[in-house]
Amino acid sequence: MSTAIWQRFSGSSLSARALRSSVLTVGSFGFSQALRLGGNLILTRLLFPEAFGLMALVSVFLMGLVQFSDVGVTPAILQSKRGDDRDFLDTAWTLQVLRGIGLWLTACALAWPMAQLYDEPQLMHFLPVAGLALLIAGFRPTRMDTANRHLMLGRVTLLELGTQTVGVGSAVLLAWATGSVWALVASGLLSTLFELIANSLLLAGGRNRFRWEPEARAELVNFGKWIFLSTVCGFFFSQGDKLLIGKYLSLERFGVYNIGYFLASFPMLLGGIVTRKILIPIYRETPPRQSRENFLRLRKMRFAVTGPLLVLVASFAVSGHWLVDLMYDERYLAAGAVTVIIACMQMPQIVVQTYDQAALAAGDSRSFFVLALARAVLMIGCILVGLETYGLIGALLGYGAAFLLSYPVVVWLARRMGVWDPLHDLCFALLGAALALLAAALNWPAISALVASGA
Repeated sequence: MSTAIWQRFSGSSLSARALRSSVLTVGSFGFSQALRLGGNLILTRLLFPEAFGLMALVSVFLMGLVQFSDVGVTPAILQSKRGDDRDFLDTAWTLQVLRGIGLWLTACALAWPMAQLYDEPQLMHFLPVAGLALLIAGFRPTRMDTANRHLMLGRVTLLELGTQTVGVGSAVLLAWATGSVWALVASGLLSTLFELIANSLLLAGGRNRFRWEPEARAELVNFGKWIFLSTVCGFFFSQGDKLLIGKYLSLERFGVYNIGYFLASFPMLLGGIVTRKILIPIYRETPPRQSRENFLRLRKMRFAVTGPLLVLVASFAVSGHWLVDLMYDERYLAAGAVTVIIACMQMPQIVVQTYDQAALAAGDSRSFFVLALARAVLMIGCILVGLETYGLIGALLGYGAAFLLSYPVVVWLARRMGVWDPLHDLCFALLGAALALLAAALNWPAISALVASGA
């Protein structure tokens, strides 16, 4: 048995590379999330709830800048026939550097308007400094993308873990020394700088140089224009809750919300990382339309991904209140009900998470944009209606409604790419509904208390 298992992991076949990459990705994610959780528990005792609310606003702003300017360099390298060509890689790197410079200048320019919008003068100082991380990240070499393209993630995974360790460790040490939210800002800069240096020194591959090849630029722009629009929509889809809830709630309540979201989002974050890193190469090398055998192989993979993720998110839904009560002090107790509800609301997205990347693998970034646009409109609309109607509880229910209402568009994209699997969706939809009802019943007193608090 051990020999058979080893043979499945060894070799250069697609299945062996996919298995190794999946194990490395899941193991890396588990370690990094355990590290983040440990750091988060320490930081909640060194800092105050308002610090987490303020840093969440900074993070959302920086993420918005990144996604509002994403031209799809990484997915372009993953799917392009020229993904190993030096001129193509150097042109992509040059585009990435110019983008990083522009992002930092934009962060400086928008610091004052953001401080006025959220009535938080400290944002004037935090945003330009935190934005330096975007400038540094622009110089990151393309070696990591090349390793990902070929599902050779061993050393990349170790470097990612090192970056996480530097970030969390420096945040804890600086928070202990200063007791200031500046510790979170500085740790972000240190981890980004470490990632740049480590990737430049320790990953195999040629050194990137400034290059502007017309053919490569044309391919990157043609593919990237839809990625740019998709990531703009993706920002509102993934961060719409924080944008709107952060405006409606006090910083203290917003910080509590973010603790709950932080715990509940582990499974969906893991699913996103696995699908982005693994599925584009798999879809590219085994197109589902090519043969029934390919489709059935992808079905087996899809069941293997969705099942564990759904069980994992259900475990947070069932135990969310207990976990918060165990790990955090009474200032954060309301985060337990938030964890339970968000975990339940994310189950529809877990079910369909393996479909998105098929469009990018086929080079059809336009269809990917249509799905991203539909999701963004639904997310912002549902959360806004929920906030206006029932406050925080309404926003949380709107969050889940957006996932459900976007399903027809997901089916449209999946059918277009030849990957839709109704058997898979039905099985896990029924399982998810049963698990969500169980979690709600077990945690009803905590949910009722959140409703009664008028948050």
